[in-house]
Amino acid sequence: MTPADKKKLKAQAHPLKPVIIIGQAGLTPAVLNETELALDAHELIKVKIRAEREERMQIRDRLCSETGAELIQTIGQIVVIYRKNPDK
Repeated sequence: MTPADKKKLKAQAHPLKPVIIIGQAGLTPAVLNETELALDAHELIKVKIRAEREERMQIRDRLCSETGAELIQTIGQIVVIYRKNPDK
């Protein structure tokens, strides 16, 4: 993905609200399943990760690798990820 593509996606993500919130339990199979569904439906989503900084980075990286999504942006507890839906 080119930097210009990422810039467009960041602009599109700005008004969005987080659709997935990861809390104390961390990255559970249920959270991964809901993330898959959200990515299929919306392609571009925000995820709020409620954890310490180091743990947030680990969860973010694992979330992207397990869903096949690409990290667009991280600001504090909010992560923006994107995965192209081949059906659209």
